[in-house]
Amino acid sequence: MLPDRSTLLATVFALAAAASPALAADAPAVGSEAPAIKLQDQNGAWRTLEEQRGKWVVLYFYPKDNTPGCTTQACEFRDNIFAFREAGAVIYGISVDDVKSHEEFAREHSLPFTILADSTKETAKAYGVLYKAMGVLELARRDTFIIDPQGRIAKHYVKVDPKGHSEIVLADIKALQAAAKG
Repeated sequence: MLPDRSTLLATVFALAAAASPALAADAPAVGSEAPAIKLQDQNGAWRTLEEQRGKWVVLYFYPKDNTPGCTTQACEFRDNIFAFREAGAVIYGISVDDVKSHEEFAREHSLPFTILADSTKETAKAYGVLYKAMGVLELARRDTFIIDPQGRIAKHYVKVDPKGHSEIVLADIKALQAAAKG
């Protein structure tokens, strides 16, 4: 069965995002305070980064719900959810899609973590990941931030490959935790 036209267009836009110039300022530096977040999740509830203070947070930005790379990335985080929980880490996925799109995406792929709707694109701008795809559509670049329990950026991955990314992030969280213990 062939994908419908809207799925094909979304895929083209998502692929173009990686090759497009950034619209926003640079991303926050490692060691700096993570920009505040107040966004709705896939269920319409408001979420903040502050509510996760004291925990490690994986904040991963992705271009578009239900595109091949974004689905691969989300499903790999899903498949490793118990390891992230064991490490005391919370996962937040963010794209500029709306709440309804996130609700369908999370349900279709049984995502057991929070997906945040940045439909105003302000959070993507604050994190320096907003891109203009094909000169038309603004999307989030596929970047990931690890935020430490004090709310500081501990690591930033730029233009990640969705395949295998979850394992890399998990290993780095464990290494960062070990280094923090001294």
